[in-house]
Amino acid sequence: MAAVQPVPDRFHSVAPYLVVPSAVEALALYEKAFGARTLSRMEGPGGSTMHAEMMIGDSVVMMSDENLAWGLKSPRSAGACTCSLHLSVEDCDAVFQQAVAAGCQVLMPPADMFWGDRFCKVADPFGHHWGIATHQEDVSPEEMARRADAMRRQMEQASAPRPNEEPLTVYNEEDLDRDHKGC
Repeated sequence: MAAVQPVPDRFHSVAPYLVVPSAVEALALYEKAFGARTLSRMEGPGGSTMHAEMMIGDSVVMMSDENLAWGLKSPRSAGACTCSLHLSVEDCDAVFQQAVAAGCQVLMPPADMFWGDRFCKVADPFGHHWGIATHQEDVSPEEMARRADAMRRQMEQASAPRPNEEPLTVYNEEDLDRDHKGC
């Protein structure tokens, strides 16, 4: 009998496990958006998905339907995205267009980044964020630090108040409740 491998061939050391409102819908979307291929789907009570696996590139991504009794909420139900997935692809722009056409929302259009990647970001309809990148340049740590500092300075300048511009007013929940009673 052959020895069982502790990490199966199709897996890497870490594999994401997504919680979605409907794994059936998610599998279909990820196929259109990212070229995913469904490997398996285990049906649970009432037609729900207890567990499903798909391949994107050379990586397995697992998922299940949200289950409030088990404390599993999708980002959409939780009202927050708590993690982001990163896809390394041959053509960032093409995958970005494919994801948007499949129903993903643009968070950041493709751009050349200081760390040497062409990078963009989308959100799927279930609340998960996907970074999509094509590596274009190997950047030394020293050059990356210089570029990161330049980007930080640019961001600080962009967010600095401009002359003759009203300062941004930040309200807390108490102010909003008090100021907008009866709205």
